[in-house]
Amino acid sequence: MGARKPILSQTVSFLPHPKLKTPPALRPKSKNPQNPNTDSAAKFSDLGLADWVLRTCTELGMRKPTAVQTHCIPKILAGRDVLGLAQTGSGKTAAFALPILQRLAEDPFGVFALVITPTRELAYQLAEQFRGLGSSLHLRCSVIVGGMDMLTQAQSLMARPHVVIATPGRVKVLLQQNPDIPLVFSNTKFLVLDEADRVLDAGFEEELRVVFQCLPKSRQTLLFSATMTSDLQSLIELSENKAYFYEAYEGFKTVDTLKQEYVFISQNVKDVYLVYILSKLEDMGVRSAIIFVSTCRSCHLLSLLLEELDQRVSALHSFKAQSLRLAALHRFKSGQVPVLLATDVASRGLDIPTVDLVINYDIPRYPRDYVHRVGRTARAGRGGLAISLVTQNDVKLIHKIEDVVGKQIEKFECKEDEVLADITKIYKARRVAAMKMVDDGFEEKEKERKKQKLNTLAEKGLLKKRSRKRRREKSAK
Repeated sequence: MGARKPILSQTVSFLPHPKLKTPPALRPKSKNPQNPNTDSAAKFSDLGLADWVLRTCTELGMRKPTAVQTHCIPKILAGRDVLGLAQTGSGKTAAFALPILQRLAEDPFGVFALVITPTRELAYQLAEQFRGLGSSLHLRCSVIVGGMDMLTQAQSLMARPHVVIATPGRVKVLLQQNPDIPLVFSNTKFLVLDEADRVLDAGFEEELRVVFQCLPKSRQTLLFSATMTSDLQSLIELSENKAYFYEAYEGFKTVDTLKQEYVFISQNVKDVYLVYILSKLEDMGVRSAIIFVSTCRSCHLLSLLLEELDQRVSALHSFKAQSLRLAALHRFKSGQVPVLLATDVASRGLDIPTVDLVINYDIPRYPRDYVHRVGRTARAGRGGLAISLVTQNDVKLIHKIEDVVGKQIEKFECKEDEVLADITKIYKARRVAAMKMVDDGFEEKEKERKKQKLNTLAEKGLLKKRSRKRRREKSAK
C-alpha cells in the first residue's frame, strides 16, 4: 500500500505542491497594528455585496464591517480560497456567511456550502446566524451533529438543504453508512472549517479525509480561526497564489476597558472564594458571569456544588446530552440564570453577548486561552471584569500571561474572615456534590470516555503524534 496523502493537502483545494513555499503575496507586510491589513472599511457597500445583502446588514444593525470582513469578503466573492485569523467576536462568521449567501442567491441549487465545526453548540449557533443573514432567501439550513437521531439527519441531507453545518464525526458516519449521501455533496461550492485550529487539532484527521473525498475539487475552501497553530502554519507555507491569507494583528492583547484581577489562595479554599465572589455579583453590578474550568469533571462537580448552595447556574460540557447542553446555553443567553460554567472546548467560538464577569476557576495552560476567556467580557467598548483564582501551582502561568498580554494583573481585594465565614457549609455541599457525581454515574462515564478516546487515537495512529505536538507547543510557549 502506498503512502497516505497528507491530510492538509486534502483540506485545502490549493495545496498540490508539498514543497512550495509561501509566495510573497501571501506574507503580511508588517505586524504593526496600524497596517492597512487591520483597517475596517467605511461601509459594507465598499465590499462588492449585493443590494439585498446590504439591506439585510442594515436590518440586523450591522453598520460597519469589521477588519476581517473588510479583507475577506471581497476575496471570497472573487473566488479566492481564504485563511482568516481573527479573535473571537471579530465577525468571522459574517465574513464567510455573507459572500456564501450572495453566491447562493445566484445559483440556489443543492447543498451549496458545507461548514465543519468542532462542537455541537457552535454548529447550532452558526445555523442561527446563517438563517438570520439569509432570511430573505428562505434559506434551508441543516445541522448534522452527534446526540441527535441519525435517520432524521439522513432525511434532512437527502432533501438537499442549501447549507449543511456539521461536526466531523457525525457527518463522516452518515457519509459512510448511506451510499446516497455522498452524492448530495457532489456539487458543493464552498467548504468552510470554522474554528479551524480546533478542527485540525482535535484528532479528526480520518473524519476530514472522508468528508473531503466527497467534495468536488473545484470548491472554494475557507478556513477561519482565532489562533495560528502548526497545522494552519503548514497551510500557509504550502499555499499557492490563489490563496488569500489574512491575520488580524491584535496579538495576545486584552482591551483597556477590561479590569483584570487575581486572588492568591490555597487549593483547599478555592470553592469558598468562588462562592464568595458569586455572592457579591449584585454588589459588583454583575448581571451575567462565565466561570471557566479546565475539565468536564470540574465543571460537573462545581455545578452540583453550586446547585446544592441554591445558586442559579447552567453548565456546559461534553458529558451532557446534547439537548441538555442546548437548554443550558439557552437559559444563560436568555438571562434565566446569571452564571454559566464552561470548559474551553465547549464554549469555543460561541457568541454570548453582554457578559459582565469572567472567572478563571482554573488557570489555562496557555496565555492565548486566557485571552480567549477574558475576551468574553468588555466587548464593543463596554467595561468588564476578569477574576482569576490563583494557587501556588499557577504562579508561573500567571506570570507568563502577564508577560504576553503586557499588563500586570491587580489583586482582588476581599476580607478573608468574611470569605471564610461559610467554609463549613461549602465543604458539606462539596461532599454532597461528590456523592451525587457517583450516583449519577459520572465516574463510569468518564472512564469509558477516556478509554474510547485512547482507543480511537490508537486506531488512527495519533497517540505519538499528539504527544509530540503537545511537547512542541509547550516548549514554544
